[in-house]
Amino acid sequence: MAGIRTVGVVGSGIMGGGLAEVAARSGYDVILRSRSAVAGDEAIQAIDRGLARQEAKGRLEPGQRSAIVGRISTTTDLAAFERCDLVIESVIEDLAVKRELFAELDRCLAPDAVLATNTSTLPVVELAMATAHPNRVCGIHFFNPAPIMQLVEVVRPITADDDTIDRAVAFAESCGKQPITVADHAGFVVNALLFPYLNNAIRMLERGTADLESIDAAMTGGCGFPMGPFALLDLVGLDTSLAILDALYDEFRDPNYAAIPLLRRKVSAGHLGRKSGRGFFAY
Repeated sequence: MAGIRTVGVVGSGIMGGGLAEVAARSGYDVILRSRSAVAGDEAIQAIDRGLARQEAKGRLEPGQRSAIVGRISTTTDLAAFERCDLVIESVIEDLAVKRELFAELDRCLAPDAVLATNTSTLPVVELAMATAHPNRVCGIHFFNPAPIMQLVEVVRPITADDDTIDRAVAFAESCGKQPITVADHAGFVVNALLFPYLNNAIRMLERGTADLESIDAAMTGGCGFPMGPFALLDLVGLDTSLAILDALYDEFRDPNYAAIPLLRRKVSAGHLGRKSGRGFFAY
């Protein structure tokens, strides 16, 4: 895309690695920032393994895998982003952590670079106001897994200018995604609609309407959903789900966003879903 050649990604977890892969597959040079060199190497290896599986299934042409991986470099230094035209942050969903990071990134980037967050819920304007250039800050919310999911929510805080939003939309389109532009309201579109449904599934389980296997089966077999609410909660992570519900409730004070006590108890017990080996289901 005109004006964007090098993309920076902050965070080398599952989502950060997915963002790096998406951008590299679309022809961009990518700088992936991790907390340590070891974590950076592990992220590259995870990307390569995923591409190898696609190659084995015939979904990549010969040579594409090495070309994609070759466009990704890693760093532990935010100063490496000085040559990036777009930087996307994908770290822990903690507003204080993100604000500190955005203030530091703002000092590293060129004045015309776009600075974006991949947050799924937090107010983007809070991050913009941690910088000296709030007009260039927006949300570019990819969904997990980023290489597969087509939707991208481009979030416009009241501080962003037209050029920032236009470039964010064009970047998402250049990655083969379907961008929608949304206002900077907690949860944006998808999570604001999705999490009351997930929360009410937990309420239904607490009330004894049906067991969790039956509730999941009802939504896959009766509504055609690809997975039931409890399988999805475990995939997202119960701690992440709780944080999203709390953020939604803080903004809207809608009872549908008030997290069900069972969810809080599971998070307190360390039952976080697939990533911990146990959530609503055992793995």
